[in-house]
Amino acid sequence: MPAYLCSMKDFLPDIESCLSVLNAGGVILYPTDTVWGLGCDATNPEAVAKIFTIKQRAESKSLIVLMSGERDILQHVAAPDLAVFDYLQTLTRPTTVIYENAIGLAENILATDGSVGIRIVNETFCRNLIKRFRKPIVSTSANVSGQPAPQHFSEVTDQIKNSVDYCVQYRQDDKSAATASSVIKWNGAKPPTIIRP
Repeated sequence: MPAYLCSMKDFLPDIESCLSVLNAGGVILYPTDTVWGLGCDATNPEAVAKIFTIKQRAESKSLIVLMSGERDILQHVAAPDLAVFDYLQTLTRPTTVIYENAIGLAENILATDGSVGIRIVNETFCRNLIKRFRKPIVSTSANVSGQPAPQHFSEVTDQIKNSVDYCVQYRQDDKSAATASSVIKWNGAKPPTIIRP
């Protein structure tokens, strides 16, 4: 069933299972608005460290955080330029924005300069999960660092599946085309810097 035709009952058991894992500091494998991702509580440094271990990725590389709306960003970014929200409304592709002065997030999720990549998600499952969890969630592609990002659940390796605490059942059979988000750095009045087209 296409994601836009789903109802909450289609993924409610997954939401409940994810909440249990996230609250316990665990890691989930879940569908996002882009590719399948690894996720955890973005405020829990121990949980974030588990993701770096699963991906075999250096902690010096920052991770993307998913949030459900503008209000979440206002809680986790000190004095963001509100014009960025108007800009995001003009885009059709999922876009991650690098914000300076992150607050209330795990330190090992941030870049060395204290900035963080945040994406507001419109995908139904993710939005519901984040709203129920009431905290931002890490999103990084479900692959070992350096290997291709899985577009579909069937492309996720057994190594990754066996490393997480819960695999979401919802959308496992979805073969829709998926690509990583574009990434920009917001520069206020200047045009944004395109980091990943």
